[in-house]
Amino acid sequence: MHIAPHDNRNHPIIAPDNPLVPLVYFNILRLRRNEVFTSQVPGYETCIVPATGTVSVACAGETCEDIGQRRLNVWDGEPEGAYIPTGLPATITCQSDTAEVFVAGARCDQVFAPFAIRAADIDPVQYGSDDTKTHRKIKHILGQKYHDRVGRLLVSELYTVGAGGWSGFPSHKHDTDRLPLESRHDEVYNFRFNPPRGSGLQMMQREEGKPGDAYHVVDGSTLAIDRGYHPVCVLPGYEMYYFTILAGRSQRSLVQYFQPDHADQIETIPGIKNMIAKFK
Repeated sequence: MHIAPHDNRNHPIIAPDNPLVPLVYFNILRLRRNEVFTSQVPGYETCIVPATGTVSVACAGETCEDIGQRRLNVWDGEPEGAYIPTGLPATITCQSDTAEVFVAGARCDQVFAPFAIRAADIDPVQYGSDDTKTHRKIKHILGQKYHDRVGRLLVSELYTVGAGGWSGFPSHKHDTDRLPLESRHDEVYNFRFNPPRGSGLQMMQREEGKPGDAYHVVDGSTLAIDRGYHPVCVLPGYEMYYFTILAGRSQRSLVQYFQPDHADQIETIPGIKNMIAKFK
């Protein structure tokens, strides 16, 4: 499902118990200096990540100051964030002139402790190549290093390296719990392009052997993925970014199932096996 860019007025874009992706929560907050917003999502653990701007985040008696150092856009430095335990209120205060803040969530019954994720904590991986049109970088904000501190939520930022090319290829899915082959993870993306007039194409093939759908994604588009194979490409001459939320039903580790028709291309893309391992 494609959700076009709009002013959501700080209301959830993907609300709790969404019928398509019930495991995921997603909100975008737009705040001005000293403006305060309280985020509380019963039944969901969350991660607060400024796309731009700086915020403080207070939760359960702990305050994380100066979260977020980017000013121009999501290419302007490393991400930072704050993890918020299931159902607890988080008070977010804008410390810069303005801030755009992603709130990513996953359904979770366990309650952990809040903590800050600083730029030095980000776990990056780069793979692919210009020759294979798959060159990209992933910055894991809540990645595998937090398995003992987080329940079901994975949060990362994905960037094309250079301009143009494919991401999410070879085509893969993660809509069914049938371990060890595949895990059920609902997924939500929010896209940005550099320059912002750029755009891309999100493919969604929901049934094996049958044609699927394609969505024209633009700067600010949100894409909810419930099932099927879902590669995405960006127009030549533009860089693409997407904020990625993955929420597991039975486990946090993601197990992707690669479409048999294209799975052999795993052997042709430099570094992709390392990328796959980083999600587990």
